[in-house]
Amino acid sequence: MSARPVAVVLRPLGLGDLLTGVPAIRAVRAAVPEHRLVLATTAALAPLAGLVDAVDEVLPARELEPLDWAGPPPELAVDLHGKGPASHAVVAGLRPARLLTFASPGWPGPTWYPDEHEVRRWCRLVAEGLGVAADPDALDLAVPAVPPPVRGAALVHPGAAFPGRRWPVERFAAVARELAGAGYDVRVTGGPAEREPACAVARGAGLGEDAVLAGRTSTLELAATVAAARVVVSGDTGVAHLATAYRRPSVVLFGPVSPALWGPPPRARSGGALHVVLWHGDGTGDPWGAELDPALARITVDEVTDALTDLLTRTRHDQVT
Repeated sequence: MSARPVAVVLRPLGLGDLLTGVPAIRAVRAAVPEHRLVLATTAALAPLAGLVDAVDEVLPARELEPLDWAGPPPELAVDLHGKGPASHAVVAGLRPARLLTFASPGWPGPTWYPDEHEVRRWCRLVAEGLGVAADPDALDLAVPAVPPPVRGAALVHPGAAFPGRRWPVERFAAVARELAGAGYDVRVTGGPAEREPACAVARGAGLGEDAVLAGRTSTLELAATVAAARVVVSGDTGVAHLATAYRRPSVVLFGPVSPALWGPPPRARSGGALHVVLWHGDGTGDPWGAELDPALARITVDEVTDALTDLLTRTRHDQVT
Protein backbone atom coordinates (compact mmCIF):
# COMPACT_ATOMS: atom_id res chain seq x y z
CA MET A 1 0.00 0.00 0.00
CA SER A 2 1.39 3.41 -0.95
CA ALA A 3 1.91 6.04 1.74
CA ARG A 4 -0.68 8.77 2.14
CA PRO A 5 0.18 12.11 0.54
CA VAL A 6 1.12 14.81 3.03
CA ALA A 7 -0.04 18.40 3.52
CA VAL A 8 2.07 20.65 5.76
CA VAL A 9 0.48 23.78 7.25
CA LEU A 10 2.72 26.43 8.84
CA ARG A 11 1.33 28.34 11.86
CA PRO A 12 4.12 28.78 14.46
CA LEU A 13 2.92 31.81 16.39
CA GLY A 14 1.04 32.49 19.65
CA LEU A 15 -2.05 30.88 21.17
CA GLY A 16 -4.46 33.38 19.63
CA ASP A 17 -2.80 32.96 16.25
CA LEU A 18 -3.22 29.19 16.40
CA LEU A 19 -6.89 29.41 17.36
CA THR A 20 -7.78 32.00 14.72
CA GLY A 21 -6.18 29.72 12.14
CA VAL A 22 -8.32 26.69 13.04
CA PRO A 23 -11.07 27.34 10.45
CA ALA A 24 -8.45 27.60 7.68
CA ILE A 25 -6.76 24.41 8.90
CA ARG A 26 -10.11 22.64 8.77
CA ALA A 27 -10.63 23.97 5.24
CA VAL A 28 -7.28 22.51 4.16
CA ARG A 29 -8.41 19.17 5.56
CA ALA A 30 -11.65 19.44 3.56
CA ALA A 31 -9.69 20.22 0.39
CA VAL A 32 -7.36 17.22 0.76
CA PRO A 33 -9.23 14.66 2.87
CA GLU A 34 -6.95 11.80 1.82
CA HIS A 35 -3.79 13.59 2.98
CA ARG A 36 -1.97 13.28 6.27
CA LEU A 37 -2.19 16.82 7.63
CA VAL A 38 0.89 18.00 9.52
CA LEU A 39 0.64 21.26 11.47
CA ALA A 40 3.96 23.04 11.99
CA THR A 41 3.60 25.09 15.17
CA THR A 42 5.57 25.87 18.32
CA ALA A 43 6.36 23.10 20.77
CA ALA A 44 4.50 25.03 23.48
CA LEU A 45 1.28 24.87 21.44
CA ALA A 46 1.60 21.22 20.44
CA PRO A 47 -0.83 20.01 23.16
CA LEU A 48 -3.53 22.42 21.99
CA ALA A 49 -2.84 21.66 18.33
CA GLY A 50 -3.71 18.07 19.17
CA LEU A 51 -7.23 19.25 20.02
CA VAL A 52 -7.88 20.34 16.42
CA ASP A 53 -9.74 17.48 14.77
CA ALA A 54 -8.24 18.20 11.34
CA VAL A 55 -4.63 17.66 12.47
CA ASP A 56 -2.96 14.25 12.17
CA GLU A 57 0.52 15.22 13.34
CA VAL A 58 2.26 18.19 14.95
CA LEU A 59 5.71 19.25 13.76
CA PRO A 60 7.59 21.52 16.21
CA ALA A 61 8.51 24.79 14.51
CA ARG A 62 10.37 27.96 15.44
CA GLU A 63 8.62 30.78 13.61
CA LEU A 64 10.76 31.69 10.56
CA GLU A 65 13.46 29.04 10.97
CA PRO A 66 13.67 26.09 8.54
CA LEU A 67 11.49 23.15 9.49
CA ASP A 68 13.02 19.90 10.76
CA TRP A 69 11.33 17.83 8.09
CA ALA A 70 12.93 14.44 7.46
CA GLY A 71 10.34 12.94 5.15
CA PRO A 72 9.95 13.21 1.39
CA PRO A 73 8.61 16.47 -0.03
CA PRO A 74 4.93 16.97 0.88
CA GLU A 75 2.32 17.08 -1.85
CA LEU A 76 0.99 20.38 -0.47
CA ALA A 77 2.44 23.09 1.78
CA VAL A 78 0.40 26.05 3.05
CA ASP A 79 1.79 29.23 4.62
CA LEU A 80 -0.62 30.35 7.35
CA HIS A 81 2.08 32.48 8.96
CA GLY A 82 2.27 35.73 7.01
CA LYS A 83 2.32 37.56 3.71
CA GLY A 84 5.94 36.68 2.92
CA PRO A 85 8.49 36.31 1.62
CA ALA A 86 10.30 35.06 4.76
CA SER A 87 7.55 32.63 5.78
CA HIS A 88 6.94 31.62 2.16
CA ALA A 89 10.56 30.48 1.99
CA VAL A 90 10.05 28.22 5.02
CA VAL A 91 7.30 26.19 3.34
CA ALA A 92 8.95 26.38 -0.08
CA GLY A 93 12.05 24.85 1.50
CA LEU A 94 10.10 21.60 1.84
CA ARG A 95 9.98 21.41 -1.99
CA PRO A 96 6.26 20.60 -2.10
CA ALA A 97 4.48 19.64 -5.29
CA ARG A 98 1.96 22.40 -4.56
CA LEU A 99 2.55 25.58 -2.58
CA LEU A 100 -0.13 27.98 -1.29
CA THR A 101 0.87 31.46 -0.12
CA PHE A 102 -0.38 35.01 -0.31
CA ALA A 103 1.01 36.99 -3.21
CA SER A 104 4.26 38.86 -2.69
CA PRO A 105 7.11 39.80 -5.06
CA GLY A 106 8.13 36.58 -6.78
CA TRP A 107 5.35 34.56 -5.17
CA PRO A 108 1.90 34.02 -6.74
CA GLY A 109 -1.27 33.77 -4.71
CA PRO A 110 -4.33 35.65 -3.47
CA THR A 111 -3.99 39.30 -2.50
CA TRP A 112 -3.30 40.22 1.13
CA TYR A 113 -5.68 42.85 2.56
CA PRO A 114 -4.36 44.55 5.72
CA ASP A 115 -7.84 45.47 7.00
CA GLU A 116 -9.22 41.91 6.87
CA HIS A 117 -10.13 40.01 10.04
CA GLU A 118 -7.48 37.42 10.90
CA VAL A 119 -9.89 34.48 10.74
CA ARG A 120 -11.40 35.48 7.41
CA ARG A 121 -8.00 36.27 5.89
CA TRP A 122 -6.74 32.71 6.21
CA CYS A 123 -10.08 31.20 5.28
CA ARG A 124 -10.00 33.23 2.07
CA LEU A 125 -6.46 32.09 1.27
CA VAL A 126 -7.50 28.45 1.46
CA ALA A 127 -10.84 28.99 -0.28
CA GLU A 128 -9.29 30.84 -3.21
CA GLY A 129 -6.16 28.74 -3.40
CA LEU A 130 -7.66 25.28 -3.00
CA GLY A 131 -11.21 25.86 -4.26
CA VAL A 132 -12.97 24.69 -1.12
CA ALA A 133 -15.52 26.31 1.19
CA ALA A 134 -14.00 27.70 4.40
CA ASP A 135 -16.31 28.49 7.33
CA PRO A 136 -14.92 31.33 9.51
CA ASP A 137 -17.11 30.13 12.39
CA ALA A 138 -15.46 26.68 12.50
CA LEU A 139 -13.53 27.79 15.60
CA ASP A 140 -14.57 25.12 18.09
CA LEU A 141 -11.87 23.17 19.88
CA ALA A 142 -12.11 19.76 21.52
CA VAL A 143 -12.25 19.86 25.31
CA PRO A 144 -9.07 18.37 26.82
CA ALA A 145 -9.35 15.03 28.56
CA VAL A 146 -7.61 16.42 31.65
CA PRO A 147 -9.95 17.58 34.43
CA PRO A 148 -10.04 21.33 35.09
CA PRO A 149 -8.94 22.47 38.57
CA VAL A 150 -12.26 24.31 38.92
CA ARG A 151 -15.62 24.42 37.13
CA GLY A 152 -18.03 27.31 36.75
CA ALA A 153 -15.54 29.97 37.83
CA ALA A 154 -15.36 33.59 36.77
CA LEU A 155 -11.89 33.78 35.24
CA VAL A 156 -9.92 37.02 35.38
CA HIS A 157 -6.86 36.99 33.11
CA PRO A 158 -4.66 40.09 33.53
CA GLY A 159 -1.76 39.03 31.33
CA ALA A 160 -0.92 39.77 27.69
CA ALA A 161 2.21 39.36 25.61
CA PHE A 162 3.15 43.06 25.62
CA PRO A 163 2.59 45.93 28.11
CA GLY A 164 0.61 47.89 25.53
CA ARG A 165 -2.16 45.31 25.80
CA ARG A 166 -2.17 44.91 29.59
CA TRP A 167 -5.00 46.69 31.36
CA PRO A 168 -3.79 47.89 34.80
CA VAL A 169 -3.58 45.24 37.52
CA GLU A 170 -5.47 47.40 40.01
CA ARG A 171 -8.42 47.65 37.63
CA PHE A 172 -8.50 43.89 37.11
CA ALA A 173 -8.45 43.59 40.92
CA ALA A 174 -11.45 45.92 41.20
CA VAL A 175 -13.36 43.80 38.67
CA ALA A 176 -12.42 40.60 40.50
CA ARG A 177 -13.58 42.15 43.78
CA GLU A 178 -16.97 43.01 42.25
CA LEU A 179 -17.39 39.50 40.87
CA ALA A 180 -16.49 37.92 44.21
CA GLY A 181 -18.87 40.27 46.00
CA ALA A 182 -21.64 39.13 43.68
CA GLY A 183 -21.06 35.55 44.75
CA TYR A 184 -18.96 34.21 41.89
CA ASP A 185 -16.02 31.85 42.38
CA VAL A 186 -13.25 34.08 41.01
CA ARG A 187 -9.96 32.61 39.80
CA VAL A 188 -7.01 34.48 38.29
CA THR A 189 -5.34 32.74 35.35
CA GLY A 190 -2.05 33.17 33.56
CA GLY A 191 1.19 31.50 32.60
CA PRO A 192 4.22 30.99 34.86
CA ALA A 193 5.63 34.40 33.88
CA GLU A 194 2.32 36.06 34.83
CA ARG A 195 2.08 34.76 38.39
CA GLU A 196 3.22 38.04 39.98
CA PRO A 197 0.50 40.23 38.43
CA ALA A 198 -2.04 37.47 39.02
CA CYS A 199 -1.15 37.41 42.72
CA ALA A 200 -1.41 41.20 42.81
CA VAL A 201 -4.92 40.97 41.34
CA ALA A 202 -5.92 38.41 43.96
CA ARG A 203 -4.52 40.51 46.82
CA GLY A 204 -6.24 43.63 45.54
CA ALA A 205 -9.53 41.76 45.28
CA GLY A 206 -9.24 40.26 48.76
CA LEU A 207 -8.98 36.73 47.42
CA GLY A 208 -6.97 33.91 48.90
CA GLU A 209 -3.88 32.35 47.37
CA ASP A 210 -5.93 29.40 46.13
CA ALA A 211 -7.71 31.78 43.75
CA VAL A 212 -4.49 32.20 41.73
CA LEU A 213 -4.22 29.56 39.01
CA ALA A 214 -1.47 31.40 37.13
CA GLY A 215 1.63 29.26 36.89
CA ARG A 216 -0.18 26.25 38.38
CA THR A 217 -1.89 24.85 35.29
CA SER A 218 -0.57 23.13 32.20
CA THR A 219 -1.63 24.36 28.78
CA LEU A 220 -4.31 21.68 28.61
CA GLU A 221 -5.50 22.36 32.16
CA LEU A 222 -5.86 26.05 31.33
CA ALA A 223 -7.90 25.17 28.24
CA ALA A 224 -10.07 22.82 30.28
CA THR A 225 -10.60 25.55 32.89
CA VAL A 226 -11.75 28.01 30.23
CA ALA A 227 -14.00 25.37 28.68
CA ALA A 228 -15.67 24.95 32.09
CA ALA A 229 -15.78 28.65 33.01
CA ARG A 230 -18.88 30.67 33.85
CA VAL A 231 -17.35 33.79 32.30
CA VAL A 232 -13.94 35.08 31.18
CA VAL A 233 -12.67 38.65 31.35
CA SER A 234 -9.35 39.43 29.70
CA GLY A 235 -7.45 41.66 27.38
CA ASP A 236 -6.73 40.96 23.73
CA THR A 237 -4.79 37.75 24.30
CA GLY A 238 -4.91 33.99 23.78
CA VAL A 239 -7.33 33.22 26.63
CA ALA A 240 -9.94 35.39 24.91
CA HIS A 241 -9.66 33.12 21.87
CA LEU A 242 -10.02 30.06 24.08
CA ALA A 243 -13.31 31.52 25.37
CA THR A 244 -14.40 31.90 21.75
CA ALA A 245 -13.35 28.35 20.88
CA TYR A 246 -15.30 26.93 23.83
CA ARG A 247 -18.27 29.29 23.48
CA ARG A 248 -17.91 30.61 27.00
CA PRO A 249 -19.26 34.11 27.80
CA SER A 250 -16.49 36.68 27.76
CA VAL A 251 -15.72 40.36 28.06
CA VAL A 252 -12.62 41.31 26.06
CA LEU A 253 -10.73 44.60 26.46
CA PHE A 254 -9.10 45.93 23.29
CA GLY A 255 -6.58 48.76 22.98
CA PRO A 256 -4.00 49.18 20.24
CA VAL A 257 -5.57 46.67 17.84
CA SER A 258 -9.07 46.95 16.43
CA PRO A 259 -11.48 44.14 17.30
CA ALA A 260 -12.48 44.30 13.62
CA LEU A 261 -9.15 42.56 12.97
CA TRP A 262 -8.80 40.24 15.97
CA GLY A 263 -12.06 40.38 17.94
CA PRO A 264 -14.33 37.44 18.70
CA PRO A 265 -17.02 36.68 16.12
CA PRO A 266 -20.64 37.49 17.01
CA ARG A 267 -21.45 34.03 18.35
CA ALA A 268 -24.82 34.34 20.03
CA ARG A 269 -27.21 32.59 22.34
CA SER A 270 -30.92 33.33 22.60
CA GLY A 271 -30.13 36.16 25.00
CA GLY A 272 -27.78 37.95 22.60
CA ALA A 273 -24.05 38.12 21.94
CA LEU A 274 -21.90 35.64 23.84
CA HIS A 275 -18.77 37.82 23.67
CA VAL A 276 -18.66 41.52 24.56
CA VAL A 277 -15.87 43.75 23.25
CA LEU A 278 -14.88 47.05 24.86
CA TRP A 279 -12.76 49.41 22.76
CA HIS A 280 -12.15 53.16 22.54
CA GLY A 281 -9.43 53.18 19.91
CA ASP A 282 -8.88 53.99 16.27
CA GLY A 283 -6.64 51.06 15.35
CA THR A 284 -3.43 53.10 15.16
CA GLY A 285 -1.81 51.85 18.38
CA ASP A 286 1.22 49.61 18.77
CA PRO A 287 0.30 46.02 19.77
CA TRP A 288 3.96 45.43 20.75
CA GLY A 289 4.18 48.67 22.75
CA ALA A 290 6.16 48.90 25.98
CA GLU A 291 3.62 51.27 27.59
CA LEU A 292 -0.10 50.93 28.27
CA ASP A 293 -2.00 51.87 25.12
CA PRO A 294 -4.07 55.07 25.62
CA ALA A 295 -7.17 53.47 24.12
CA LEU A 296 -6.97 50.55 26.55
CA ALA A 297 -6.39 52.99 29.41
CA ARG A 298 -9.70 54.69 28.58
CA ILE A 299 -11.68 51.56 29.49
CA THR A 300 -13.00 52.03 33.02
CA VAL A 301 -13.73 49.51 35.75
CA ASP A 302 -17.39 50.51 35.68
CA GLU A 303 -17.61 49.73 31.95
CA VAL A 304 -16.24 46.26 32.53
CA THR A 305 -18.40 45.47 35.54
CA ASP A 306 -21.51 46.78 33.77
CA ALA A 307 -20.72 44.62 30.74
CA LEU A 308 -20.18 41.60 32.98
CA THR A 309 -23.43 42.18 34.86
CA ASP A 310 -25.40 42.35 31.63
CA LEU A 311 -23.62 39.34 30.12
CA LEU A 312 -24.00 37.19 33.22
CA THR A 313 -27.68 38.07 33.42
CA ARG A 314 -28.27 37.20 29.77
CA THR A 315 -26.36 33.92 30.02
CA ARG A 316 -27.53 32.82 33.46
CA HIS A 317 -28.93 29.58 31.97
CA ASP A 318 -25.70 28.90 30.04
CA GLN A 319 -24.05 27.00 32.88
CA VAL A 320 -21.30 24.36 32.68
CA THR A 321 -21.92 21.13 34.56
